[in-house]
Amino acid sequence: MHRASPGFGLGLRPQHYADFAAARRDVDWLEVISENFMVDGGKPLQWLDRIRADYPMALHGVTLSIGGSDPLDLDYLKRLKALAARVDPLWVSDHVCWGAHGGIVAHDLLPLPYTAEAVRHVAARVRQVQDLLGRRLVLENVSSYVEFGANEMTEWEFLSELCREADCLLLLDLNNIHVSAVNHGFDALDFLDGVPLDRVQQLHLAGHTVRDGYLIDTHDAAVSDPVWALYREFVRRSGGRAAMIERDDHIPALEDLEAELRIARRISADVLAMPAVLGVDAPASSSRSPTVRAA
Repeated sequence: MHRASPGFGLGLRPQHYADFAAARRDVDWLEVISENFMVDGGKPLQWLDRIRADYPMALHGVTLSIGGSDPLDLDYLKRLKALAARVDPLWVSDHVCWGAHGGIVAHDLLPLPYTAEAVRHVAARVRQVQDLLGRRLVLENVSSYVEFGANEMTEWEFLSELCREADCLLLLDLNNIHVSAVNHGFDALDFLDGVPLDRVQQLHLAGHTVRDGYLIDTHDAAVSDPVWALYREFVRRSGGRAAMIERDDHIPALEDLEAELRIARRISADVLAMPAVLGVDAPASSSRSPTVRAA
């Protein structure tokens, strides 16, 4: 159901515009934040056009608020569609969350209640957005720090139902899975076992911060060992997907991110070289890696 993987990518950040424009880097594709380029002109679009000539790009939004109760912002979707026409992206993604109410944007990715009613609500909005854009959405699981008492299902069951109802694809953020697993006390491997892996179009690999016993999805550090272990498990279960390193703060030199990306390449190659990688059942609980299991 997913498109063929373009390989291994990085998020395009202003600190690295000149590096990408100056010479070809060891990066297969780039993810750009849609809202940064939904403008009529200026230097951001000039950089985008220049770099786009050498690298395929995916668009990644942060303010769609697909799970919100406000009507969908049609002006936002019009501008997103125009940007997609300009970039010809590999795909367009956003988050399974809400982030605005009463016309006020919270600038946060807030979790949803995992109920049948919420599945129907979000799926209807996803179908509307897909019709307006003329393409399928790729939707990302968010990290969370609170849960709704009204939950009727797990997050992975919710995502599975959403994919079925809306015929959308998934951006699986492995760091977010690990963060939520530790914060809420579930096993990250149960999440992998429960989501429809054939719907996964893209993977995010990122770092986090430990604060007062909780993990905070800060994207300001290198990918942690448990997230690398979870990536290995994903590849073992389903083969390669488009994977990228996501860094939004304390952004290092591009060479450092390329080195981290080579770790992802090496893990994927090592796992795929093992016999019978695809179609293998998930390991029994007793054999699960303690580096993946939530604390």
